[in-house]
Amino acid sequence: MLSLRALADRLVADGVVERISHQRVSQLAREDPEFPPVVKIGRASAVDYRLARPYFAGRVTRPGWRTDLKGKPPAAE
Repeated sequence: MLSLRALADRLVADGVVERISHQRVSQLAREDPEFPPVVKIGRASAVDYRLARPYFAGRVTRPGWRTDLKGKPPAAE
């Protein structure tokens, strides 16, 4: 189990993602129903790295896509 802050650091260190902030990990945990289960430990939130790594490795990202101007991005092929 890793805190969301430690998860962000570990994903970058292991080369799963080029870069990600702990704030973005927290946002995904709140908003994405596919995100692995999050457990509260005291004031911190934690997630199992064995479940989080495949989730982040399989994510399709579209950095810089302005949904407020362009609408939703086209479906991945």
